[in-house]
Amino acid sequence: MTLHIPFDNSYARLPARLFTHLDPTPVAAPAVIAVNDALARLLTLDPVALRGAEGAAVLAGNRVPEGAQPLAQLYAGHQFGNWNPQLGDGRAILLGEVIGTDGIRRDIQLKGAGPTPYSRMGDGRAWLGPVLREYLMSEAMHALGVPTTRALAATLTGESVMRETALPGAVLTRVAQSHIRVGTFQVLMARDDVEGLRALEAHARARHYPGTEGPEGLLEGVTARQAELVAQWMSLGFIHGVMNTDNCQIAGETIDYGPCAFMDSYHPARVFSSIDAGGRYAYGNQPQIALWNLAQLATALLPLEADQDQAAERYTEVINRFAPIFQAAWLRRFGAKLGLAEPQEDDRALIEALLTMMAQQEADFTGTFRALAEGRDPALGPDFAGWQARWQARHPDEGLMRASNPAIVPRLHRIEAAIEAARGGDLAPFHALLAAATDPYAPAGSGERAALAAPPSAAELVDRTFCGT
Repeated sequence: MTLHIPFDNSYARLPARLFTHLDPTPVAAPAVIAVNDALARLLTLDPVALRGAEGAAVLAGNRVPEGAQPLAQLYAGHQFGNWNPQLGDGRAILLGEVIGTDGIRRDIQLKGAGPTPYSRMGDGRAWLGPVLREYLMSEAMHALGVPTTRALAATLTGESVMRETALPGAVLTRVAQSHIRVGTFQVLMARDDVEGLRALEAHARARHYPGTEGPEGLLEGVTARQAELVAQWMSLGFIHGVMNTDNCQIAGETIDYGPCAFMDSYHPARVFSSIDAGGRYAYGNQPQIALWNLAQLATALLPLEADQDQAAERYTEVINRFAPIFQAAWLRRFGAKLGLAEPQEDDRALIEALLTMMAQQEADFTGTFRALAEGRDPALGPDFAGWQARWQARHPDEGLMRASNPAIVPRLHRIEAAIEAARGGDLAPFHALLAAATDPYAPAGSGERAALAAPPSAAELVDRTFCGT
């Protein structure tokens, strides 16, 4: 069956200094191990054709499909607060863009497609573990209603990737509303490229925030979406782990699932990234880091303004709106988790008291809220009875709680177990976890699904994650 991809590539029409045109590097033996049928159909693609020999060749980078204009994007960024003047797609190649059946334009990108001019001595490849992790995490986030990049396919390369040891190579086919980042604007500002900056700003605003005017309109849109996004992360106990400006996407989607995790035991200072020694990207720091990233975007946009001093004042007013938008979204989402359809400002103290008890008891984040939704005792110690009485006085809606609190998220120990099995050729644990994580609000039930919902034992606990590069 012939694979047809109806590309319409707007990013490739931007100034050429924003990217480098190059084809993916072919691999030895492409073999598709997962295809997202629903996403394929949304993109007007045939999932059967994607699974065939031609599809495998395209998804692994061995064949450039008609209409594609492969390119690696240039960007810069602040990494753990430190400025890096040039980054870019070091192992990802954007094939092109497709307009889906919903009318939304999306990128199709191959992650792990070989070296690019931005690889910085890297091999440009990905091994199977990070590919499966991103597939699981991004599709779970989508099922939870969180704006996110998506996984269209995972493909084995038939080659080994050298990290600490030889590991099976793979390619993730990633889909996003775009891969434009705060760092994409920063690299142009740093190079005093006002012409390129103006072209990028106009493209990004027309693509993601149509109807807005000028750089300030773009900044307003990005600020609002980031505030809503981070509030969703917080309400799910999700830690991104590496909120660098090159990982802050201006369309408002969660991007780059490296050292990320859904918390097991709750604490606001929880960190999972193996390289975040100072806790910069801890769970509780995520809102202020998002605001910091927005300030970097504002700075990058200033050269587009005739009166930069006046614009700086306006931009400051814009990013200062982050806090009230975030706080309102946080209250709304945590209120829903407690069955409060219209939470009041006084409910903020009720929510925070619960979180304090959870931190003191090292309670499981997902499990605690799901237990409350199902009328079970969350085992939060002697203070719980008093809190419960205050909460019940608010007449919580049980249906809203069940719809707002997942029974299953892809926990780190389950992801690691699925990856380890896949290294040995057994993909069944991966597919079982994917099926459960993409139906997160259904009751845990019994058997395998119930086991996937359970928090880890001490022996299973995974408290560090790695970026996978």
